[in-house]
Amino acid sequence: MRTAVFRKANFNSAHRLHNPSFDEKTNEAIFGLCNNPNYHGHNYDLIVKVVGEVDAQTGYVIDLKVLNDLITHEIINRFDHRNLNLDTVEFKNLNPTVENIARIIYEILRPKIEPKYDLEITLYETPRNYVVYPVN
Repeated sequence: MRTAVFRKANFNSAHRLHNPSFDEKTNEAIFGLCNNPNYHGHNYDLIVKVVGEVDAQTGYVIDLKVLNDLITHEIINRFDHRNLNLDTVEFKNLNPTVENIARIIYEILRPKIEPKYDLEITLYETPRNYVVYPVN
């Protein structure tokens, strides 16, 4: 019986959307206020979806306490109250768009969750803007 379980978390981060190969006018035209040289921040809502078979002995797909600890250790401790451009290795050379942040979160978590589980990341940058990665 394949079942999906979800764990929600949040973190607050600053970033600047900027492509160094563009001139300032082009960056401003493409990224608007998100290109502010002094950065800006978001309260990100993260939803981690794990899909798998329900274990007959535990009744769990995955122990949500274990999943929570993994999210806290690997994602929240890494990105919460950080400037993504300046304080993280993941975004030193990668534009920290919500699309890229979701992909990086997936890439961090995927090797730490058994391959028998499907994994999907939903990341809300604002209540109206969010991404899902990967899309199957």
